[in-house]
Amino acid sequence: MIQSKASAPALTSPAAGAAGFAALDKANSLGKSGLRRLLAWQLVRSAVRIGSAGSLALLFGALIMGESVTPALVVAVAALVAAAALASLMADRCQALAETSVSKALRVALRGRLQAMPAGLQRKLSPGSAAVAIQRHPEAIAALVVGHRAATMMMAAGPLLAAAALALVSWQAALLVLGLTPVMILFFALVGGAIRQSARAQEQAFGHLAAQFADRVRTLPTIVGNDAVAREQAKLAERLDVYVGRTMGVLRLAFLNAGLIDFFAALSIAMLAVFLGLGHLGLATIPGFSHLALWQSLFILMIAPEYFGHFRRFSEQYHAKAEGLAAAAGLDDLLDITADPPVLPAVDHALAELADLPPHGLVVISGSSGTGKSTLLRRIVGIEEGAANGAVIPAGSCAWIGMDSFVPGATLEEAIGEGLGDQAIARVSEAAGRIGLLDDELLRGGLAAPIGPGGVALSGGQRLRIAVARALLGTGTVIADEPTAKLDPATARSVRQGLREIASSRLVIAASHDPALIALADRHLALSPAGVTELAA
Repeated sequence: MIQSKASAPALTSPAAGAAGFAALDKANSLGKSGLRRLLAWQLVRSAVRIGSAGSLALLFGALIMGESVTPALVVAVAALVAAAALASLMADRCQALAETSVSKALRVALRGRLQAMPAGLQRKLSPGSAAVAIQRHPEAIAALVVGHRAATMMMAAGPLLAAAALALVSWQAALLVLGLTPVMILFFALVGGAIRQSARAQEQAFGHLAAQFADRVRTLPTIVGNDAVAREQAKLAERLDVYVGRTMGVLRLAFLNAGLIDFFAALSIAMLAVFLGLGHLGLATIPGFSHLALWQSLFILMIAPEYFGHFRRFSEQYHAKAEGLAAAAGLDDLLDITADPPVLPAVDHALAELADLPPHGLVVISGSSGTGKSTLLRRIVGIEEGAANGAVIPAGSCAWIGMDSFVPGATLEEAIGEGLGDQAIARVSEAAGRIGLLDDELLRGGLAAPIGPGGVALSGGQRLRIAVARALLGTGTVIADEPTAKLDPATARSVRQGLREIASSRLVIAASHDPALIALADRHLALSPAGVTELAA
């Protein structure tokens, strides 16, 4: 007999999905104080360098012209040169500390965000992409919000300070270097768009490489068992070649950008040197470049590199902008939970149907993909909250069976029996044999087969079967998520038999498409986009 149930109201989105991660905004907030200190030291460095250039010009001008040099001038030169070196050291140290502080704080925020994400969204994350996000992206974003932002601000303040110093000696020389600035900015804009695209492609390639590598490490026993090592090596090598190619593309553009700055700087300094030389030799009378004292000409030639040095430092940081923006976009894409989850009207109604459960028996929840079977299981044990909060079965009193089941211990025997008590440990061999683990060619050594910490060397199917073996020896309720999916017929049959045996004395709730498992059920709930239907077992 088929009994239809009315649909439940649409679910609202969880509180955790109220806002996106906004990695760049968070990093900007974290880096404000460090950025202010860095700018202060960089301004001091620029001012002291201009002062040291002036004192050196006076010193060498006097020496070359045979004029007397006062001890005060020598002391001033030594003090200003030492102060410039100290200011450079402090500015670099301040930048390193500020970027490290931002990256550490951002990584802490990332871990908190991952922990706060609903379980359903966590399951969708690629382990490789998540590893890249936590280890690689914070440093790139920190370099953007601290180093690149300071270079951008100093590109406005530093050259103006240098131009003002030039104008004190020759406003024509200041005008000459200022005239080349719009041309450099134009080239920055042209090259910058290409660098951003290349950096984004580089980050995507690295993410794909990391995800594929993590997946191959996880499934290494299966790859070795099927003699597929050479094929997988070729696939990884192909991914690596793509990443190398895109990295070289970013570097080529970065070198091109730096080369443009050096070209314009060299051109400007050469023009200044020619005009000043003609003026000193009396071969040409150029306003602002003739009739200057030697120290004034030396001062102009020493300040010009300082003017263009800020543009060079900006170009060195320009790729940091591209990498930081790509990293921020990658984090936002990975951790963005602003979108509401799919509306699953059957889930909360099914929870109401399961509120009064028998002490034992097999309950199977079926339905097409996307109807909420896995979501329902997570809400039954309270892993994920919904409109109807509160777990039907406390998570601590049940065993979870799935491809992602946690595996304790370092050997197969420990993985099955750890934490289950002495009586259960005595039956480990029996449980492993009944579920086909002792016949697995990829688990050589029987119960002593090494599996690595956390089951690092196991495939998803092996994890699932270990979870079933543990459930056979346990005493609590069993929750199984697609327990026979992606298994060969013989293994799937042994899993079904194991679940049916457990259900004779305990409660088993399974989400499955498997008709054979559904046929063994004591109770069958079918989920659909319209609602939930209970089918007579």
